[in-house]
Amino acid sequence: MDGVLVHEGVPVPGANKLIEKLQSAGKRFLVLTNNSIYTPRDLHMRLKNSGLTVPAGSIYTSAMATADFLQSQRPEGSAYVIGEAGLTTALHEIDYVLTDTKPDYVVLGETRRYDFGAITTAVRLIKAGSRFICTNPDATGPSLEGILPAAGAVAAMISEATGADPYFVGKPNPLMMRNALRRIEAHSESTVMIGDRMDTDVLSGLEAGLETVLVMSGVTDSMETVEKYPFRPNHVKDSVADLIDWIELGADHVPRTHPGPGPVAHARGGRRVRACTEAGRRTIGLRRRTARAGAEADEPGAADPGLRVPVVAGLGGQDAGDRRRVGADAGAVLPAPGAADRPSGGGRRAAGGHPAAPSSPCGAVEALRRHIIRAQFGTNPALRNALAIAPYPQPCLMHTHS
Repeated sequence: MDGVLVHEGVPVPGANKLIEKLQSAGKRFLVLTNNSIYTPRDLHMRLKNSGLTVPAGSIYTSAMATADFLQSQRPEGSAYVIGEAGLTTALHEIDYVLTDTKPDYVVLGETRRYDFGAITTAVRLIKAGSRFICTNPDATGPSLEGILPAAGAVAAMISEATGADPYFVGKPNPLMMRNALRRIEAHSESTVMIGDRMDTDVLSGLEAGLETVLVMSGVTDSMETVEKYPFRPNHVKDSVADLIDWIELGADHVPRTHPGPGPVAHARGGRRVRACTEAGRRTIGLRRRTARAGAEADEPGAADPGLRVPVVAGLGGQDAGDRRRVGADAGAVLPAPGAADRPSGGGRRAAGGHPAAPSSPCGAVEALRRHIIRAQFGTNPALRNALAIAPYPQPCLMHTHS
């Protein structure tokens, strides 16, 4: 937890007040960690000994995320585990059998001491057909004496010996973020991610469609480090102390900007992923108001004979909770039937008289909003104007850390 809530065993200034404000304001939150060694109760006590009071129920580890994933894939299965109490407890709680006899999975987690004999057994089981899972991809971890090899480094060794790559469940896999959102019954549109690492915290929040805040109190301590990455957080703060006003003032006072020019974007896995912008939030709010107004609800991904909804890349994740449509072609807009003679994307027209595609994802989102309003409510100016702008949803805060 070093870097966000605590630093070298000492609470970061403002951390206690932030937790107190979240609890008094009734904001649901989770503390996420890629460390699979400890159970939530262990981490609760460790934080308490450091002077922070975080309920065990508000802690979510990569071991718990791994257990949730295995439960969804193969209920009541079996696994050979390299790890400690945090991981074995999580697997026992989903009725998994821990065995070295033809297990369904080999699950690698963090441990204070990696045993060569256990690694050899894991290699042989994977070669024999067991599936390879790793709790997190971190190559190194902190200790009082310096960095230590972590699960990611050991996973690389096993992969080299077996030719099998593991499936990493923890950050930056957005699966962990989405599981966390479901646990607190939150939506990515109304959730903030706070972390101190660009490569895990910010990246996972970005790919899950959350507002991202990078704090400079941990691993990342300079803007020079931020600039090395092809993606950027929405906000950069010195520490969590700078976020207390957000809770006190409410959602309307939270600035939704990026620390520099241009949209935040990151290419991963062949698709463009970007943080949700103000235009994106207005569009999603518009869809909700459309349903309430009595019009036929727009079901993402469903064919609508009366309206071809533009395909826009980069509105966030793809889980059922988001219920948003993500396309593979960033900025591509398909005009609604009968709209070929109307300009879109700010009135620009391409050669041949056809509407020009917006020059940015933001333009595509705005074009989407206009197409929906024109196609669904073109004959009712009063209703069309009432739906032109939708407010932000009430946010709740998710707190993540390394």
